[in-house]
Amino acid sequence: MCSLLLDRCLRNLFACATINPAAAIYSVRNYFTVSGESSMPLGLLALAIGAFGIGLTEFVIMGLLPEVAADFGVTEAAAGWLISGYALGVVVGALALTAATVRLPRKAVLLGLVVLFIAGNALTALAPDYAVAMIGRVVAALCHGAFFGIGSVVAASLVAPERKAAAIAIMFTGLTASNVLGVPFGTFLGQQYGWRATFWVIAAIGVVALVGLALLVPPLGHLEQPRLRSELAAFRSGQVWLSLLVTMLAFGGMFGAFTYIAYTLTEVSGFASGAVPWLLVLFGGGLFVGNWVGGKAADRSIDGTLLVFVSALVVVLVGFALVAANGPATVVALFLMGGLGFGTVPGLQSRIMGYASSAPTLASGANIAAFNAGNALGAWAGGLGIAAGLGYTSPIWIGAALSAAALLVLVAAALAARRRASAPLPGEAAALAEVPAR
Repeated sequence: MCSLLLDRCLRNLFACATINPAAAIYSVRNYFTVSGESSMPLGLLALAIGAFGIGLTEFVIMGLLPEVAADFGVTEAAAGWLISGYALGVVVGALALTAATVRLPRKAVLLGLVVLFIAGNALTALAPDYAVAMIGRVVAALCHGAFFGIGSVVAASLVAPERKAAAIAIMFTGLTASNVLGVPFGTFLGQQYGWRATFWVIAAIGVVALVGLALLVPPLGHLEQPRLRSELAAFRSGQVWLSLLVTMLAFGGMFGAFTYIAYTLTEVSGFASGAVPWLLVLFGGGLFVGNWVGGKAADRSIDGTLLVFVSALVVVLVGFALVAANGPATVVALFLMGGLGFGTVPGLQSRIMGYASSAPTLASGANIAAFNAGNALGAWAGGLGIAAGLGYTSPIWIGAALSAAALLVLVAAALAARRRASAPLPGEAAALAEVPAR
């Protein structure tokens, strides 16, 4: 239900975002204002819009590398470093900015992060040369991890405890919607009017998110402002580290298969290159559905949901590698890979926040860094397979292996948590109480 509402919201948003940001917020707020116990706070819409813009700036450049390379007179490989530079900025920002702002009011921090996002994308759009474009990309990336880390805590605080994972899923729906709606639109816009036009639109979406956060997110004065020392203390928990490892391996498995998917689709499955964007929209649709279903399920059982989704992801990746030469089977596998891979996100984020419940902000940001570390790991490992001459299905096999490793770590973590729950140690009972029954 919420995912359908957000889809309608975003369609209205695109219609007026660049004309009147305040009107854009007003035109969609009625979609989230429903009566009864099923209503969700409007602040989640503002968080989702911010996530939409951040997802768009991360992924849309993949479809615009030829235009960027031609404009700056660099090779496509050099242009590709604009993606790697962004990923590095995400990891640094997720840890450094989250730690640096841990004592500041969370709403004010979110507003500051969005201002940084707007500035970075505007700098990229104005860049006279490659070096300035890289600086703009890194500046925009710095807000990524901290926004999702702090935003997850804020989203969870806006709803009742039993609806935390669903609230986080609504925020991440903006990220999945950026793949379904934003990337095809941004690529088309960049091809028609120049790649800089796309980044100006992204900056405008940042303005809409800024207005939305200012108007729709409450002051959050009820949230305790943690100390950095207490935030760092959360990393004494073995479950926090196990959660980070599961995140890196599971997401690395999906992203490793996805990074080289264009080659798999054209060289193995036999699709024309013109069909690839539409197949990626299908993949984005899987992300969208999986995120929503995963959020709902994780509110019932976090570890149970993750075990099902990660197990199914391993099976789907193995099946995908085996049937990649079959077009219809590839279409189904592509949708399922997106759905199962991204369906783990609400549970993974909720899990680490549960085990670091006394100081979740930095741990949440670290989990966002783990997602991006997994992206880098999967892309690197998949590239090794291709370079070794193992073919364009090798990244899928490698992704399946990484996901299987994630499943083994998750099983060990779940068993350890169950044993600990039967005899909690002093000081850990409160943290365990925050994690839904498995």
